[in-house]
Amino acid sequence: MKTTTEIARRLIELCRKADFLTAQKELYAEEVVSIEPHETPAFPKETKGLKAVNEKIQKFTDMTEELYSIHVSEPLIATNAIAIAMTMDIKMKEQNRSAMSELCVYEVKEGKIVSENFFM
Repeated sequence: MKTTTEIARRLIELCRKADFLTAQKELYAEEVVSIEPHETPAFPKETKGLKAVNEKIQKFTDMTEELYSIHVSEPLIATNAIAIAMTMDIKMKEQNRSAMSELCVYEVKEGKIVSENFFM
């Protein structure tokens, strides 16, 4: 079973490559819950289950016209929690280029991420 520190290191490695789907498939539990800052027309406030979370990140990827850069901070790690700051210089389809910045907080249980919570 992976430790929280091992999970954090791998998560950071994959997020810095914008390989979010691989991160989910490798590190997330089947019963994971993903919580957005607020509901939008494209995404609900809360998404439950690994399959639904995978579909959500694929939808986000499909909505992305271009990712110019991504910056992921070093993680803050507690016994069962990881927090990172992530900033993307991104252009979504049919939108203007923008800087998207969020705090990402992950809860770990039994060697897997069981929740992700995003704050803007």
